[in-house]
Amino acid sequence: MSLPIFPGSVDAAGQPATLGVMGGGQLGRMFVHAAQRLGYFTAVLDPDPTSPAGRVSHHHIQTGYSDAAGLAQLASLCAAVTTEFENVPADALQTLAAIRPVAPGAAAVAIAQNRIEEKAHFTASAGVAGVTCAPYAVIETPAQLAAVPADLLPGILKTARMGYDGKGQVRVRSTAELAAAWADLKQVPCVLEKLLPLKAECSVIVARGWDGTITGFTPQYNVHVDGILAVTAAYEGNMPPALAQRARAATESIANHIAYVGVLCVEFFVIDDGSADGALVVNEMAPRPHNSGHYTMDACDVSQFDLQVHAMAGLPLPQPRQHSPAIMLNLLGDVWFNAAGQLHAPDWQAVLALPGTHLHLYGKLEARPGRKMGHLTVTGADVAGVTAVARQAAQLLGLPGLDALR
Repeated sequence: MSLPIFPGSVDAAGQPATLGVMGGGQLGRMFVHAAQRLGYFTAVLDPDPTSPAGRVSHHHIQTGYSDAAGLAQLASLCAAVTTEFENVPADALQTLAAIRPVAPGAAAVAIAQNRIEEKAHFTASAGVAGVTCAPYAVIETPAQLAAVPADLLPGILKTARMGYDGKGQVRVRSTAELAAAWADLKQVPCVLEKLLPLKAECSVIVARGWDGTITGFTPQYNVHVDGILAVTAAYEGNMPPALAQRARAATESIANHIAYVGVLCVEFFVIDDGSADGALVVNEMAPRPHNSGHYTMDACDVSQFDLQVHAMAGLPLPQPRQHSPAIMLNLLGDVWFNAAGQLHAPDWQAVLALPGTHLHLYGKLEARPGRKMGHLTVTGADVAGVTAVARQAAQLLGLPGLDALR
């Protein structure tokens, strides 16, 4: 079956068009729901027998991501394949791409898996829109550690691979702390980024098709707590218009530079440079739908997961229309524990009694502190009303981050 893969179509053997996803977490679950809404069958490859996406899909292949037999089974079932997280082995995506369309491709995912390659990509592409990376140094050898310029300190030492949600990151103030931190990280390849005066954080989500068509959403204003996204504000005026336009232009440039196909999120820091709006610094990219885009399921006529399905299947990419201002609150496992550390049920009765609340739970069987269990999106007729309800919900659930909103 070649592109486009139309909803409701069948292959030569009479089998329904099936779309596959590598990874069975909550992003895979939401992709599966979006694909099934269009009539596609779905297949998930994930080793966890209770994975959220696997439990709601037509097919769940319970193997490791590099398992040859599992990859062959996925390719035989599916007309196209995507991924729900960036740490799927790029080699596995390359294997699948020899047989089926894969979006995003292995090369793009490999860039996102390695901060060193990611920084080089941003330097080559994002600058088109006047957006830069934070000053940085690559540390892979003792010689490179010794050569780190003093003006990069204080900084943040980040592992080149497998760092997300604040993991694999250490703040360092001196050369001695830098050396100690690198030793604690087992001297794996790292990037040291200069610590800049942070004013705010934002992200942009776009979708790019096989033909180069690109569409997406206006930038989201984000608040992180302990390195994990806590709040996303998506409404007109959430950030200065000129800054938002530059972030969107930089994201499109980053996607076009590598002929990206699929949904891409790029995260930015807004740096206090003395100007009224601040300066943009590109932080990292996620080759998939993103936590900060979950509000699109309730506040837009087309969600980021709808665009993921359209892009991989070669369908037209509509320009989303946001019909309601929205604030998204991330629900970590901490919400399921009281002050004494005892497991308890959150007060959903009170939360869902608030106007404009949309609760999404991910089907995870065990709540753990720091684990993403769901999200709550608040929509309404105006920003003031949405903000007031979001504050009430946050108070009921003991959620942080609302005070940092503009």
